[in-house]
Amino acid sequence: MTTFEQYASVRYLVDDVQTAVDFYTTHLGFTLNTSAAPAFADVVRGPLRLLLSGPASSGARATPNDATSPGRNRIHLTVEDLADEIDRLRGAGLVFRSEPVSGPGGRQILLADPAGNLIELFQPAHRSPATPTT
Repeated sequence: MTTFEQYASVRYLVDDVQTAVDFYTTHLGFTLNTSAAPAFADVVRGPLRLLLSGPASSGARATPNDATSPGRNRIHLTVEDLADEIDRLRGAGLVFRSEPVSGPGGRQILLADPAGNLIELFQPAHRSPATPTT
């Protein structure tokens, strides 16, 4: 399997590549894969490869002028204990973009990276195992 096949990649446009690398590696458990800062870097967490493209990167230059505003898309990171993560990240001075929300699938909260890209932290609801049928 090649590197390109082992990861699902998402590109985020950022204002400052090193600031974005520091944010994801310090606070969200990503590791630096490659860096060509200040233009580009990529960080990985499990099977997710996050491409961080600065203003000088080819990825940023290929974006049409009318498509540069942030949307409602976000990466989704599963956490074991949402309350602990919220406390840890608030303790590090990070500000959330929403309050925690609960639903049938679990609980979530939105965080933004330094460039305004959204990250959803999600704690799945505890479910009892399905009863086997005969």
